[in-house]
Amino acid sequence: MNTGVAMTAQNKRIGAARRGVALVAALAVLNGCAAGGGLNTQSSRIGSDDGSDSCRPQLVALDSTGDFYGESILKGAVIGGLLGAATGALISKDAKGAAIGAAAGVAAGAAAGYWSALRQQQQDQAGMFTQVQGDLTRENAQIDKTQLAFDQLMDCRFRQARMINDSYTAHQIDRTTAVAQMAVVRQHAQRDLALAKQIDTQIAQRGQQFDVAADNLAPSSTPAFVSAEAVPAKPATVRRAGTLKLRPDPAAPDIGQVAAKEPVKVTVKRGDYALVETGAGVRGYTPVSDLQQGNGSRSVPVSVPSAPAVSNGSDVRTLDGSNAARRDAFSQSVAVSQTAVASGFEVAG
Repeated sequence: MNTGVAMTAQNKRIGAARRGVALVAALAVLNGCAAGGGLNTQSSRIGSDDGSDSCRPQLVALDSTGDFYGESILKGAVIGGLLGAATGALISKDAKGAAIGAAAGVAAGAAAGYWSALRQQQQDQAGMFTQVQGDLTRENAQIDKTQLAFDQLMDCRFRQARMINDSYTAHQIDRTTAVAQMAVVRQHAQRDLALAKQIDTQIAQRGQQFDVAADNLAPSSTPAFVSAEAVPAKPATVRRAGTLKLRPDPAAPDIGQVAAKEPVKVTVKRGDYALVETGAGVRGYTPVSDLQQGNGSRSVPVSVPSAPAVSNGSDVRTLDGSNAARRDAFSQSVAVSQTAVASGFEVAG
């Protein structure tokens, strides 16, 4: 056998082996994405129950609502990732190139994955409209459940902190004990926020897929929703001293204080409350009636990103706008809670 021919054959075998390794590496990337970074069991996400956390039921409830967002949504990402991996392997002929291709494929395939699967499963436009309408309605209901679970968990954490401060003020525990107990609550709250941010990311990824489907089914030059982050902050003055709330609800926990005549920035209005930020960076909700422009007595007119109502018909754009509003509200509640946890959970006095 000619030595050159033998070497060529050997090189082909090596190249094939490398491409095989490349595809295996790509699949490993995809499996890592599909498994949510390894957080695929409740104990790995929120830890085991040692019986010491009185907020454990609320934590389990939030985690359970998050299971919904990890189902089915990665089908498009897997398809895109496989194509990217194959392309990367053919071009670079090594595992690194395949992994890069897989990552690029995941990013490209994820946003259009739902639309691609929809086109494969449904044969006509009417069927696609019906499918998206039902999926968005279910998604909106689930986000409502997640929002409620997160609110209840944060309420529980702040109740724990208040009980510690009450016990310390009443001289039932000493300061060293109070500080140690508060540190545990803070640690739990930080873990809660990590879980909430993971769920928020999943919700956002699914939302991108719904947006792509809505744009394809019902193209429009008018955006269905304007994010609260896109609303410019407006300067305002607090008319009278008061408290900042964790959310726009009089029953929500107090997370800060504002003084009379204190300047704040107003970012968004929800119901009768406005989200404000103090000069110290503390964020929270205060009644709109307690705010004024400049030195006048007129309440601050805040631009409100109104959440579109859920439609019972087949108005896909309205449903998608309602979904975007829910996503935005959840993201905002997680962000406000994060700043509250960072600045709160301190022993009084």
